[in-house]
Amino acid sequence: MSYQVLARKWRPRNFAEMVGQEHVLKALINALDHNRLHHAFLFAGTRGVGKTTLARILAKCLNCEQGVSSRPCGECSACREIEAGRFVDLIEVDAASRTKVDDTRELLDNVQYAPSRGRYKVYLIDEVHMLSGHSFNALLKTLEEPPPHVKFLLATTDPQKLPVTVLSRCLQFNLKRLPVSLMHKHLAHILEAEGIAGEDAAIALIAQAADGSLRDALSLLDQAIAYGAGALHVGEVRSMLGSIEQTHVLSLLQAVANKDGKVLFEIVSKLDELAPDYETILGDLASCLQRVALAQALPEAPADLAMDDAVRILGGEFTPEQVQLCYQIALFGKRDLALAPSPRGGFEMTLLRMLAFIPVQAETAQASALAETAAHPVAASTAQSAAARPNSVSKAAQTWKDPDWIGLVESLELRGAAQQLALNCQYRQREANTLHLELDTAHAHLATEQLIQRLQEAIARHYGEPLKIRIQAVHADLDTPAKRDARRQAENLQAAQAVIAADPNVRNLCETFGAQVNPELVKLTE
Repeated sequence: MSYQVLARKWRPRNFAEMVGQEHVLKALINALDHNRLHHAFLFAGTRGVGKTTLARILAKCLNCEQGVSSRPCGECSACREIEAGRFVDLIEVDAASRTKVDDTRELLDNVQYAPSRGRYKVYLIDEVHMLSGHSFNALLKTLEEPPPHVKFLLATTDPQKLPVTVLSRCLQFNLKRLPVSLMHKHLAHILEAEGIAGEDAAIALIAQAADGSLRDALSLLDQAIAYGAGALHVGEVRSMLGSIEQTHVLSLLQAVANKDGKVLFEIVSKLDELAPDYETILGDLASCLQRVALAQALPEAPADLAMDDAVRILGGEFTPEQVQLCYQIALFGKRDLALAPSPRGGFEMTLLRMLAFIPVQAETAQASALAETAAHPVAASTAQSAAARPNSVSKAAQTWKDPDWIGLVESLELRGAAQQLALNCQYRQREANTLHLELDTAHAHLATEQLIQRLQEAIARHYGEPLKIRIQAVHADLDTPAKRDARRQAENLQAAQAVIAADPNVRNLCETFGAQVNPELVKLTE
């Protein structure tokens, strides 16, 4: 017996075997079980999400010899013939190859005749948006007054191209892209049923690469099994897909943030040995930058938004404007890659473009340090000797005055997630060379090792001595810089609203025309 590809072997035969699309299944099941059947159904969605599969199951439900229900028996001759694609009363049409009006008229000439064997004559028209305007007019007349024994099942990947007159005469069901987690679970189930060994990370790569299409996922799974000689290994799947590990993407962006061209192109050289798909890598870069932008905009976002610590830390290395710019550069680089003399050359030019728009920071900080040393050699010498004795208590500690934490945070010139950590902390006390800070538990996710290290280094540079910080998360109403800033913004807004309400011209308008000031529309500008 010849091999049957997984996409056909695992095609659902009833609603219970469908993966996802619960919102569509619920409506169809209720309609079938309560005999509320429409004459025309439109299934819309991207490729491989189950449009024609649902239509065939629906045809089976309508013509099962056991009666109309949402649970066809699958054993009668009608069910078996529909599944095999040879049921005489299920007329499947590929509209992409039959666009002429004559083809449509020929197809619809037999609508008036009763079904030969089944209960209903079912017309399944795939890619219906490909029909010509005249063909739609011919179809519309039948949709307006269909015979009771006819059902139309229309499938399309582009419902926008259908005339509204056709849309208004159909029950419309929009099928969604399948989430990666659901496809991952289903692929793992298939591998277990097939007795094929597969690494979890390899399955995750296939589910991600399928882009919401279960059919594409099954085709990739077939290819990966053949590539791996009957097993799935993450390295082989990554090689097959032309993708790279996420750590490489993060390393590339970290090198861009550091403006370290040497490290950046060392990573590119190592990647080139893997013969990657550079278009895929640029897409991965854009995807990672999108997550970075999300982490910057929503620092308190829940974990289900896939904001791991590495992405949050990377968000502190870029300004939001730089993230947006690098994102656009990655997209344009991916678009123009086919025009480059070579894929690697186009990829390298994209990275060089990112480097060109990231301002130098390391050199500036080093130059400032050298200038400070030249201007204050004694202070610099003292700071170096203090650094050499990290366990000793410096003289500065003996004359320590508790800082104005808000002013200190502003002078540290932190940015990104490290700045958010400082803004949401409250200074408590100093013990020896350690500063103790308190952090509200609502912002505890900011207290990562890397961000604490960056804040500690900034404070040590500010005071010129090797200070350490210890952060304790507490359930308390802390007086943090972030909260003070929020209160100040609220007070300024109230003051602005009061000024507007007291303005003579505004009061005159209100008294004369019955106008009202909407306080929610009052905005403060920088």
